[in-house]
Amino acid sequence: MTAETDSHPSPEPFAAHEPARRSGSIVLVLLVAAGIVAIAVVLMTIGRAQAQPYILGVLALLAMVGLFNLFAFAAGIIRFTDRSTDDPVMGRIADHAHDGLAVTDSRGHVVYSNAAYLALTGAATAQEVRPIERVFIGNPDVSEAVFRLLKAAREGKRQQEEVRIAGTDGAHGRWLRMRVRPLGASKREAKYSVWSIADITRDRERQEDVFKELQHAIEYLDHAPCGFFSVSPSGEVVYVNATLAGWLDHDLAEIGSGGLKLTDIVSGDGASLLTSIVAVPGEVKTEVLDIDLRMRSGRTMPVRLYHKLAFGADGVPGASRTLVISRARDEHSDPERAAEVRFMRFFDHTPMAIATVDRAGAVVRANARFAKLAQSLSADGAANKSIFRSVNARDRSLLIAAINQAAEGQGDIAPVEAMLDGAKERWAQYFVTAVEEDERETEAAIVYMLETTERRTLENQINQSQKMDMVGQLAGGIAHDFNNVLSAIMMANDFLLNAHKPTDPSFQDIMQIKQNATRAATLVRQLLAFSRRQTLRPQVLDLGDALSDLTMLLRRLIGEKVKLDLVHGRDLWPVKVDVSQFEQVIVNLAVNARDAMADGGKLTVKTSNVTTDEAALLSYKGMPAADYVRIDVADTGTGIPAEIVDKIFEPFFSTKEVGKGTGLGLSTVYGIVKQTGGFVYVDSTAGEGTTFRIFLPRHRPELEAAPEPQVTNGAAKEAVAEPPKPQADLTGQGTILLVEDEDGLRSLNARGLRSRGYSVIEAANGIEAMEALEEKNGAVDLVVSDVVMPEMDGPTLLKEMRQRNPNLKIIFVSGYAEEAFDKSLPENEQFAFLAKPFALSALVAKVKETMTAP
Repeated sequence: MTAETDSHPSPEPFAAHEPARRSGSIVLVLLVAAGIVAIAVVLMTIGRAQAQPYILGVLALLAMVGLFNLFAFAAGIIRFTDRSTDDPVMGRIADHAHDGLAVTDSRGHVVYSNAAYLALTGAATAQEVRPIERVFIGNPDVSEAVFRLLKAAREGKRQQEEVRIAGTDGAHGRWLRMRVRPLGASKREAKYSVWSIADITRDRERQEDVFKELQHAIEYLDHAPCGFFSVSPSGEVVYVNATLAGWLDHDLAEIGSGGLKLTDIVSGDGASLLTSIVAVPGEVKTEVLDIDLRMRSGRTMPVRLYHKLAFGADGVPGASRTLVISRARDEHSDPERAAEVRFMRFFDHTPMAIATVDRAGAVVRANARFAKLAQSLSADGAANKSIFRSVNARDRSLLIAAINQAAEGQGDIAPVEAMLDGAKERWAQYFVTAVEEDERETEAAIVYMLETTERRTLENQINQSQKMDMVGQLAGGIAHDFNNVLSAIMMANDFLLNAHKPTDPSFQDIMQIKQNATRAATLVRQLLAFSRRQTLRPQVLDLGDALSDLTMLLRRLIGEKVKLDLVHGRDLWPVKVDVSQFEQVIVNLAVNARDAMADGGKLTVKTSNVTTDEAALLSYKGMPAADYVRIDVADTGTGIPAEIVDKIFEPFFSTKEVGKGTGLGLSTVYGIVKQTGGFVYVDSTAGEGTTFRIFLPRHRPELEAAPEPQVTNGAAKEAVAEPPKPQADLTGQGTILLVEDEDGLRSLNARGLRSRGYSVIEAANGIEAMEALEEKNGAVDLVVSDVVMPEMDGPTLLKEMRQRNPNLKIIFVSGYAEEAFDKSLPENEQFAFLAKPFALSALVAKVKETMTAP
């Protein structure tokens, strides 16, 4: 229904079921009181007897008036009202309000309405006033909105609806805003609802006009001959016009919904130029930038940006406004502009950071790589303001001196190697050149900066690796020579033990010599472990079982103050390691952790599988991506200072007091892990603790021709715990060619073998051994030869002898690991091996075993 009110005069407001307002007067009260007093005075003057009937009459009259008022008040004829409700100002505000107002009771009857309500609903008189639902009954455009309003009124809630009333007879429609709310908070007032209705047609028309103008503006902007985009402070593209979206081949409907970043549409490091603008609180900056934008296909296009950015009073940037002009056509139309485009593309895409600076070091212009580097050095943009702020204060004077030389016009300025400023240690090389003399007022020098952090890191790693290799070679050489001396001592000691009984007074001294020789042999084995020249007997091992078997031993080693926590990974892959050497690795790390936790702490040994993809993400230097089994040994001790963490794997390096360590524990760990084909790294924070991370290569049985059965550490221990077997017969017969360049050791070995019944031919080197073999016409049952000898070494001797006698048996003895010379032998060459130093019993046992072997 359409309510037309323009032709009707504004009716007066009315209130239904409301008594007439009564106004009180203090003068009337005073007159009534004065009359009663006058009557009382008159009655007092006429005498008591004559006044009594009059007094009774007056009292009866007053009683009748009072009783009548009580009945009238109870019936609602008379009521007491608050004078504030009769305030004429408040009443006029509601009566003459511009919006239509109506009050309905719980039954929906209108108990009050103002003139605007009557006009908007088409009521000519107070008798024609109707509630809203009856005004718009049967109007499908309004019925749903009215239903929601009625529901809110019944529930005592607020509700607002805006509806459009269609016009009649070609008239324009109208927009109405209808509201409903409860009259008050009290229970009695809540029975009433206040309705308001307002004509908002003009407001709607103005909104539509503004919207149309905005649509036109957006349409003009979208189809402008240049691009336009806006980026939020977080780097998200919030708007792109249709022109730029077409250039970049992006779907315009998807832009602004999230996901598209500034770095997605800007090629290379160009985004750094836009995000590195130095903030100035309260100012608006406009920068002109020549960069390349990246299309969806990955191709690039050269553009010039007019980038406008406003900063708030706190220096926080708002969303940017950026105009984009394509310069792709300049490459074909204008040779000069094409050259400028090529230069700017070269300038921004070069891998070297370039900046022009004045005499004070302030950056005048810079390419994208410099902007990106400066951002990574300081979040406040200090490095973008001054090139000196990019250099650590320690080396800043070197760059200042170079720029001063360029400002004076000097050439051939030496490059400056300096540490960059920042939390991490980074290095860069600065190349400074002078500019033309007429340009030195604004620009004093051109600075080319190349970050050299990775190169220096690689150089340090190579130097460290070479140093470790040199130390390893030295340690291995010392160990080899020392093994010869120890072998002679241990062999002579065995002869003395055989010649003396336990009751002999000198027997204890001889045993002391043996114990110290054995201790020295242990130190030599640690040196060989570091140099990775020890003999390993690898077996396929389950690390979970091996560590479980070590638990009791580790608890005894670390003591009661340190808590041991063993965390097993699920379904650990097998590894192939030397069981005893692996135990040595874990024990050494546990002992070091215990010493770092003098007041107690926690030692955690954790195992897990590391896939090839996970290993690639770890990015440990020198470790290729492959499948590994990882062992983490972590403590909560004092940690390792950063200045010595690179030295901990060096032999004889120790932070312990003199006499409390050899300095070979971690070097042994390093050598064993490396010789096994694994990698070891350390993460340590002073005062917080240290974690050693060991990566052992996964063993794949399918890659071996004959897979070895898995042997756990527990099985090895059970074998050790078996009852001792009866002493074997180590005597024998046959001719042995003994080749040893150490005269004393050779004579002792020959003496020991002869004492067991063998015939021994001695030779000081390989040439003498070949001559002795020819004299015997090859009638030698066994050759026992050293590996490292002058003139002819052991492998060469083996080749020569096998040419004459392919079935000749040979035992190599050496202080190095057999893998050290195994590679120099022909494939499938058979030989036995005995590691130095060895006792007499070990020598004759190996000889007996080899002689009796088929």
